[in-house]
Amino acid sequence: MPPRTPLPPRHRLPLLVTADGDLLDELLRLAAAGGTEVELAADPAAARARWAPAPLVLVGADQAQACLRARLPRRSRTVLVGRSGHLDPGTELAELIGAEHVATLPAAEPWLVDRFAECTADPSGNRPARVVAVLGGRGGAGASVLAGGLAVTAARSHLRTLLVDADPLGGGLDLVLGWEQLEGLRWPGLTGTGGRVDPPSLVRALPSRGDLVVLSWDRGDLLPLPAEAMAATIDAGRRGRDVVVLDLPRHLDDAAVVALQSADRALVVVPAELRATAAAARVVAEAAPHCADLAVVVRGPAPGRLKATEVARALGLPLAGTLRPEPGLCRGLERGEAPAAAGKGPLAALCQRIVGELTGESTTGAA
Repeated sequence: MPPRTPLPPRHRLPLLVTADGDLLDELLRLAAAGGTEVELAADPAAARARWAPAPLVLVGADQAQACLRARLPRRSRTVLVGRSGHLDPGTELAELIGAEHVATLPAAEPWLVDRFAECTADPSGNRPARVVAVLGGRGGAGASVLAGGLAVTAARSHLRTLLVDADPLGGGLDLVLGWEQLEGLRWPGLTGTGGRVDPPSLVRALPSRGDLVVLSWDRGDLLPLPAEAMAATIDAGRRGRDVVVLDLPRHLDDAAVVALQSADRALVVVPAELRATAAAARVVAEAAPHCADLAVVVRGPAPGRLKATEVARALGLPLAGTLRPEPGLCRGLERGEAPAAAGKGPLAALCQRIVGELTGESTTGAA
């Protein structure tokens, strides 16, 4: 298979949600003063796909009630903005839609220019983290193992990596890595924050080894995962890490949709079997509207000699790679060995290539 062209760095733009032409003109002028372009959405329906990935969202007073009715997920760095006399009672409305600030024009113009300027570049010169999501085409497809392998491979290449377990029924990525004894924050400790977390503090609170930090589940009662907690986690990863790997459930809840919309690339893992391909078609149909770069990874063996290219063609997706059977991998996982930790074997080779394509950096032979 010829090497895939590395994904170019994607500079995410602030999102303006307003149908008020006069307000839009004022915000465009302030964005230009802050040195950034913006994305525009006239209403919540147009904003939904860009809501979670945007580094900054400004909701015009004219669309605040519509956003509330649309139940857009709470996220950090959201501002309710309007002209003086059009925002009463602004604080109460901001709380309802999850906005962190209320900006009243013209008084807030200098403050907004500064917020726009913050979106042009990271002060340290770092670009936002690259985000890759992994889904199973059917139960037991191996998505969690691939997600773990990608995260381990990125960390071995000295990329600061966040691995997020978004599948409450997946058994726990800490078990996949052999990290179940490590102390640190799990999802139940984060779900009550209402999406308001400090990104550096969140990353420091998670279980970690070297350049890899993991947010997974504990062994307690099954709890719903709020979309706002997922949005805050991805925001923290994008701003404080180099790579974010998301292990998503096959049935997309609101949190998984937010995660998928934030991904630069998503991979569906499908065993080379006819029934698995049929099951994966449903997963693909649900996931495709939320991620523009969706591809398939086909895992052997192929009992009916179904080819990887045939699976990809049946799903209408590009083929991101294949995985040959690797008996030693299963034995290693049972012993608590993280996938791809040794940097050898079919899984490690595939992960090295995918991480290299995602970041534009070579990972071969990383120590």
